[in-house]
Amino acid sequence: MERNTVMFSALILVWLTLVNGSPASLEVGKLTKATNVSWSSYNFKTILTWGPKPVNYTYTVEFSRVGRDKVRNPHCIRSSETECDLTNELELKGVYSADVLSESPLGSADYVEPPYTRSETFCPYNDTIIGRPEFRLNANKNNKIMLIIQDPITALHKDGRSLNIRDVFKKNLKYKIAYNKAGSTGKKMRTVDESKAEFNSLDEDQSYCFSVAAYIPSRKGDKRIGEWSLPKCSPQEHKTLIEVYGLAVIGGATLIILAFVIAVIVLIVVCCKRARRQTSMAKEIKEYNISDV
Repeated sequence: MERNTVMFSALILVWLTLVNGSPASLEVGKLTKATNVSWSSYNFKTILTWGPKPVNYTYTVEFSRVGRDKVRNPHCIRSSETECDLTNELELKGVYSADVLSESPLGSADYVEPPYTRSETFCPYNDTIIGRPEFRLNANKNNKIMLIIQDPITALHKDGRSLNIRDVFKKNLKYKIAYNKAGSTGKKMRTVDESKAEFNSLDEDQSYCFSVAAYIPSRKGDKRIGEWSLPKCSPQEHKTLIEVYGLAVIGGATLIILAFVIAVIVLIVVCCKRARRQTSMAKEIKEYNISDV
């Protein structure tokens, strides 16, 4: 009887193992694989993100440059967060991939192969988004406009100072400038190598609006151009009458107006004298007729 009971128990255990897997499988099955693993990088501030929020398990991030061994960021080991800041871990022109491992909490049983999700490859130099630059307009009386562009600051540091995108890209950095007459939708484009540009052949007495974006020719597709700046417009110049028409024209027009005014005054005076004379003559005739009666 006891032998039959033992055999029955063994059969039950085998059946449970076949249906549900081993105890280790049961434990691993509770570890949800990370989803939506992606790189987010803005001015070289680079963060790996994923989901969902872990419940009774943790995440560990392993990353590596293509062809090299995997390494870990100490702040992203057995963490309950769903992001990992790798800004200071990546070489500028390196191509990286990252694995997000789902692991049991510290102190729980470990397994040889925790479930993981791998990211797409990422290169800071080629893939980070370049933010919109700031710039100022300097306009002079000779119908010239100078744009002075401020290179955006990055999240990178060297020798105790923050690097800007010119420090990083050097001669590979250019700027696209879009400009148009104020109120017009037709835009023209210009590419400059430096952080300044001069416009000389613009229409007089006309306001122009400008927008600027960083341009990296070595990149591919839409990653060549960074974010466009907010537009800025030059003031519309308001010239005096002398500047517009010249002193000779204004002097001639003044003489004509003055002559017209004098002529009108003379005409009024002549008309008034004639009317007074006619009134006087009418009065004398009336008095003469009365005296004859």
